[in-house]
Amino acid sequence: MKHITRRAPHAFASAMVLALVAAMAPQIATAAETFMPACYTPAPASAGTIQYPARTGPYRVALVYGFSGIPWLTQMVQETQAWVARPENAKNIKELKVVGTGSDVVAQIAAIDSFIQVGYDAIVFDSVNPKAFDAVIRRAKQAGTVLVSFDNVVDSPDVFRVTPDFKAFGVLKTQTVVDLMPTKKGRLLEVRGPAGAPNDRARHAGAREVLDKYKDIQVTEVVGNWDTGTVQKVVSDAIAVNGNFDAIVCQHGCQGVTNALKAANGPATPVGGDAVNGFVKALVSQKIPGISISTSPGQGPVAMQAAIALLQGKALPSLAYLPPLHAMTKDMKVDVNYFPELPDSYETVSSYTNCGVVLKPQEFTKLSAKDK
Repeated sequence: MKHITRRAPHAFASAMVLALVAAMAPQIATAAETFMPACYTPAPASAGTIQYPARTGPYRVALVYGFSGIPWLTQMVQETQAWVARPENAKNIKELKVVGTGSDVVAQIAAIDSFIQVGYDAIVFDSVNPKAFDAVIRRAKQAGTVLVSFDNVVDSPDVFRVTPDFKAFGVLKTQTVVDLMPTKKGRLLEVRGPAGAPNDRARHAGAREVLDKYKDIQVTEVVGNWDTGTVQKVVSDAIAVNGNFDAIVCQHGCQGVTNALKAANGPATPVGGDAVNGFVKALVSQKIPGISISTSPGQGPVAMQAAIALLQGKALPSLAYLPPLHAMTKDMKVDVNYFPELPDSYETVSSYTNCGVVLKPQEFTKLSAKDK
């Protein structure tokens, strides 16, 4: 009996710790009613729903992102900060910290860990690698920290993830470009993003799903790293080596494509690209048949909105898809799809109206009259 008596307090303490961790951990319940289903639409692969016990605000939240130096990310941060500053949102948020870690996955995990260790309530993050975060996800679960993965999402179903269906992006963009080719044969240039990035992987899979059906289309791949200058160089080099292409599909940084085509003085090749203002303006001014399709930097506010909802005890699907936003060259309108008075780097799709996230450029940044 004496032996049992000595061990009982430890057993009781262990049970209490386990109970506390369980209470703070995400709860997956397939039958739960989800928050804003018109916005956070369950993906076909969504494994039930995620829900945490409600806690009292206001909250300390952090935004951690990688691949710094890309205008889309700059605008995403600006939009998130503007959304948090709105009075209806500021009342729920005590503190917002923003950290950019570049493409170093170790640095990104370390940044997330640091916020967990100092007791932040929620961390939203745009990952640089889909498979490297399992350990930090476990640590967040043990600490009761809400994680929201967006844009380049992790593969884990243990955190809420919200992103466009980037494979569907690749399918829509590539099929549209192929449809614009006068004949379904020739040479197509695919301009990819950073190696290992989740949505490069998904967009490429979508492109291959289309191109594998056209045996007379020869595909050349180059890596543009979602950077306009890099894209322009690799496209110019590809044209110098191979001659003009019959079609081009670009993920991001696609003003580099239109710059390269203009410099080469070649034919109006069908192009699928992003929704950056400079690229969309070039499609129109250079009379290039094509499609602009992108995800909005409004993903940042959409992810932050989800984090607050989870902290308030609301349920969300484990994986939610946002709609693709796109326009064809023939349908583009000034001050709707492109903006002559705004910088070339401006992302023309800044909002997700179905999520209640609508931001005008004057709200989130001071814009110069025009890029020089």
